[in-house]
Amino acid sequence: MTTAESDRTWPFPKRRWTLAMRWHDLLLLHWPVPVGRLRPLIPADLQIDTFDGQAWLGFVPFSMTGVRPRYAPSLPGMSRFAEFNVRTYVTARGKPGVWFFSLDAANPGMVWLARRTFHLPYYNARISIRKDAQRWIHYQITRTHRGTEPVSFRGSYRPTGAAFRAEPGTLDHWLTARYCLYAEKSKGRVFRGEIDHAPWQLKRAEAELGENTMAEPLGIELPESAPLLHFAERIDALAWTLRQV
Repeated sequence: MTTAESDRTWPFPKRRWTLAMRWHDLLLLHWPVPVGRLRPLIPADLQIDTFDGQAWLGFVPFSMTGVRPRYAPSLPGMSRFAEFNVRTYVTARGKPGVWFFSLDAANPGMVWLARRTFHLPYYNARISIRKDAQRWIHYQITRTHRGTEPVSFRGSYRPTGAAFRAEPGTLDHWLTARYCLYAEKSKGRVFRGEIDHAPWQLKRAEAELGENTMAEPLGIELPESAPLLHFAERIDALAWTLRQV
């Protein structure tokens, strides 16, 4: 993987990366939400990032392959699985990043490991993905994590049009050019995890959405308007261990 093409806006980490991964067939659904609805859900040390004063809530179904630590091969049963993220965008000390409300994965071992290593809200889930001859991706998820309500998502999506690289200053770029994540290890202790990848090759997308209760635990009601949609076929990424902000 080359990270030299990254359009990150701060220096590349001097430390060695710790985890490599590959993301496939991502649908990025985004709805605008009021900043005030998100503020109680985000640690005080993080600022909610906005585009033209508007905050955004994202939903991302996709698949992971090639997950492996540095100097080690991919492990059977741990390196390939489906995932679904619910996220928004935050910033701290000049570094815009992603805040994950939930990450559901169909891999109990990875859920256990990610919760302890990256302190992210991973949950066990049952996920099915099916592709058809018309390039539709049929995706269905139900959370099965013990002690949580069984929220779910069901929808079909496919790319439309040619791939493009989002221009800096556009909403497309603002939503996707994120080179770190933030996590709260314990109350009041916020950590940053650096990530890196080549610029997104985005495509416009169409979707037929069914049930979506993934935001219900947040107490956020999604707008009735159609979401903004993007599709990405594949992207290779690197991740670093967390450091306290």
